[in-house]
Amino acid sequence: MDRPEMPQGLALTRTTPEFTAATVPAALLGAHKVADGVWGRLCVHFGSVRFVFEDAPDDAVEVGAGEHLDIPPMRAHHVEPDDAAVFVVEFFH
Repeated sequence: MDRPEMPQGLALTRTTPEFTAATVPAALLGAHKVADGVWGRLCVHFGSVRFVFEDAPDDAVEVGAGEHLDIPPMRAHHVEPDDAAVFVVEFFH
């Protein structure tokens, strides 16, 4: 999968609490989208998170500890954290 790249010049406006496989909200495990005009960034601190764009499920990406993945606005996706995963999502405008 070609990894999306966030445009230059956006500002961080919000960061979620840390999530684990046990605490991740159910909504993130199913198809959802970042709002129009907002970019997300999945940041994995420990373990790994499998990231799946709904329009390209065969091109899932494993995002490991210390890595991040940019998430464009309005593109449906879901996450699949492993048992050791600790991660946040940052939002940029």
